[in-house]
Amino acid sequence: MADPLTEDEQRAWRSFIESSWALHTVLEDDLRAQTGLSMNDYHVLVHLSEAPGRRLRMGELAAALWFSPSRVTYQINSMVKRGLVVKQPCPEDGRGQEAVLTDAGLTALEAAAPLHLVTVRDRFIDRLDPDELEIVHRVFEKVRKA
Repeated sequence: MADPLTEDEQRAWRSFIESSWALHTVLEDDLRAQTGLSMNDYHVLVHLSEAPGRRLRMGELAAALWFSPSRVTYQINSMVKRGLVVKQPCPEDGRGQEAVLTDAGLTALEAAAPLHLVTVRDRFIDRLDPDELEIVHRVFEKVRKA
């Protein structure tokens, strides 16, 4: 069994979890209200827009987003219905599927990005000084890599 958290560890953990949930909720609510996109939609669109040919194998996309295969399939199927992405067989291996960003998906991302940026800046970036941002980056890179 793991050791109980010390008072300092508990304080750090609670501060992280409560602020990250609150931030995610605000980001999600603002993005949906302004664009109709969820945070999951937005992150899929970002990853596909940055990929060569605006396409990724479903497994690669799942790994990049930290989604299970079933979760990425559900997400992509939802986005296919809205015309944001299409699914196509992989050119190198007809067994796999790729998610491909549509022109409509790229247009939705281009419209959403500046609106999303306002919330990101207001609720996170502009509340920290450059040294604090560097610490946040270092800490969460370490956590992400673990």
